[in-house]
Amino acid sequence: MDQHSARPGAPGAAPTRAPGPAPAAAPAAAPATAPGAVPAHPLAALLRRLRAVQRPRPRLTGLGTGVLVTLVTVLAGMADAALFDGPGVFFGVVFVAVCATAAVYVRPYDLVAAPVSAPIAFALGIGLTADSGGGGLVGHLLGLFTGLALMTGWLYTGTVLAALIVAVRALRLPSRRRRSRRCSAARRGRSAR
Repeated sequence: MDQHSARPGAPGAAPTRAPGPAPAAAPAAAPATAPGAVPAHPLAALLRRLRAVQRPRPRLTGLGTGVLVTLVTVLAGMADAALFDGPGVFFGVVFVAVCATAAVYVRPYDLVAAPVSAPIAFALGIGLTADSGGGGLVGHLLGLFTGLALMTGWLYTGTVLAALIVAVRALRLPSRRRRSRRCSAARRGRSAR
């Protein structure tokens, strides 16, 4: 009686696969669009991409924000005074850029430091680099007041931009806290069952 054993692992038996879930089908390819065609929802695609971008965590303290804005503004004023004989457009552009950067990177607890430090840094930058040519204290004060009067647009632009960025960040904070409280309460309710 020669019986052929079909048990798995028996000598001479063909290897068998254990029954399991069927292999997943290949994902369907996205519908091809013509080279010049516009996607159906370009705004939705743009919003998805913006959400996917991870903004670095803010790390500047209030004091660090003031020091950063003041130091960069004074250095920009010195460079502008050395290259172009007094603070001008370069000084203003750097001031606006550093105000926006400080507003983005300041910690949530110290948000108010960004718009407050902007005018102080601007006045220090103008005061240390502006001179009306007369020399001495009077010439320096004249240069300070003239620079502040002529460059008010840059001062307002940097300060308002920092305030707007901080306001948007501050408005987003309470909604996250409320959402997290609701979620934690829902989790507690589910785990109690």
